Amino acid sequence: MRKLVYGINITLDGCCDHTKGTANSDVHEYFGTLMQQCDLLLYGRKTYELMVPFWPEVAKTQSLDASSNAFAKVFDSIDRVVVSRTLKTVDDKQTTILQGDLKEEVLKLKQQPGKDISTGGVDLPGQLIALGLVDEFHIVVHPVIVGTGRRLFDDVDFPESVGLKLVETKKFASGHVALCYIKA
Repeated sequence: MRKLVYGINITLDGCCDHTKGTANSDVHEYFGTLMQQCDLLLYGRKTYELMVPFWPEVAKTQSLDASSNAFAKVFDSIDRVVVSRTLKTVDDKQTTILQGDLKEEVLKLKQQPGKDISTGGVDLPGQLIALGLVDEFHIVVHPVIVGTGRRLFDDVDFPESVGLKLVETKKFASGHVALCYIKA
């Protein structure tokens, strides 16, 4: 069965607002390498709309720094599924919309042959974690305290505690730290 891998950037005080962190080449390289192990991206509507068309456009224009451009190329090479009750169509040939029962549909995706499935954002991953569907967690902690902004899983009501086992850490020269956990 394919693994469902969750990746997120957070600040030291737990903020996961994409405008508050300090993503740099280390972070882009880390997530680019992680995405190379995947052949499907699974996002909620909000995260999807942050990522598409931004990264596919960067993949075409190569308009950012080398690590961001490389991340964009990897991102653009992977098929995408967006979970949404409101979207009826998307203007992206690599994206399909999932609107059925979340647990049932994600289990179907996990049972298909292929590489890992990557997810990101907050709302959808929170639901997936609560349903017991996320197998691996990659959290990159940014060396900054921002004080304001959305906190990771503030709005999620988990039915029970989710035990995790730390399997890898990576410290970057920039002070960012990548933590990899699996379900305990």
